[in-house]
Amino acid sequence: MPSRVLPIVAFALALAAAEAIAASDTGLIATMSIPGNPLDNFDIGAVDQAAGRYYLADRSNSGIDIFDTTTRSYIGRVTGFVGIKRRPDGSAANNMSGPNGIAIDNVRHELWAGDGDSSLKVIDIASVPAKLIATVRTGGQGRADELTVDEKDGIVLIGNNADRPTYVTLISTKPDHAIVGKIVMPEADDGIDQPTYVAETGLFYASVPVWKGEKNHGGLAVIDPKTAKLVKLIEIDDCQPAGSLHASGTLMLVGCSAGSAARMPGVAPATVIVDVKTERVVKVVHEVGGEDEVAFDPGAQRYYTGSRDQPGGAVLGVIDARSNSWIENIPTGVNAHSVAVDNRSHLVFVPLTAPNPACASGCIGIYRTK
Repeated sequence: MPSRVLPIVAFALALAAAEAIAASDTGLIATMSIPGNPLDNFDIGAVDQAAGRYYLADRSNSGIDIFDTTTRSYIGRVTGFVGIKRRPDGSAANNMSGPNGIAIDNVRHELWAGDGDSSLKVIDIASVPAKLIATVRTGGQGRADELTVDEKDGIVLIGNNADRPTYVTLISTKPDHAIVGKIVMPEADDGIDQPTYVAETGLFYASVPVWKGEKNHGGLAVIDPKTAKLVKLIEIDDCQPAGSLHASGTLMLVGCSAGSAARMPGVAPATVIVDVKTERVVKVVHEVGGEDEVAFDPGAQRYYTGSRDQPGGAVLGVIDARSNSWIENIPTGVNAHSVAVDNRSHLVFVPLTAPNPACASGCIGIYRTK
């Protein structure tokens, strides 16, 4: 893919003009409060579509928060996670903190969550209340981070992004939770971000921000769950892949760090749509970037991005999945990098850190198309 570096001033002017033209049709309609400590550190969110539950990895309160998506209210928390670890200067050491990535196994009705002590916690979400039932160690020094579930083969893949060399672990979803494979990836020298399982290909695809030390060169690591082997890298330039998700067919949405002044200075924002079957980039959307988690609503045919590092401030990016064209950017708040969608109600959930104009102690912002 060719380089897409644009002059910062010219790009900012073009972006401002585009946003002025776009008619806003998505907005904040409600918030959900969170008991306990103010929400100032969190990671990934996920929706259990069948059960009507939204889950958040809440490091500020050392647990997984549970919300009812119908009543739009907090209903409980599963604790037992390490919470926020601090450096000597008091700042959060996210690479040692948890919970982190989360993923739902709809077959076994379990939620798996990475923790800061290089472990995964398994939560029975069918029980009332939900409860922690197992801990699986991955053997690293830093956090077990993002993960995905292959429900067909009964395998969870999780990355230890803070360890060097970085690696992924494949774990059985059966009650023994046996480790069935480990893949060390020294060429992914800035760690591994969100992996995604695509049923249509039977393969895992893990976001690799930087490959072989080239800051503008990364991609999707293709991993076979049956052989527990790294197959290849689908290359994506000028992106630094972070969040990823399976959309329609063999399409994947890849959230990029591109646009982040800290991670990729001078590189235009980008969100990338990839066909993993053909291994080709289908579209690069330049109106929004600087992302972590991304989400997809198949009914509304919209992509959403948790763009905390968008130039000008954090936004919820909205993209038309039919035309792969940008719709709008909705301002959110500092470090608003998590996003999840309820496909039935088309509600979009974005954690907002304290303080925020919408909620002084932090909350879950609920967005919806008007």
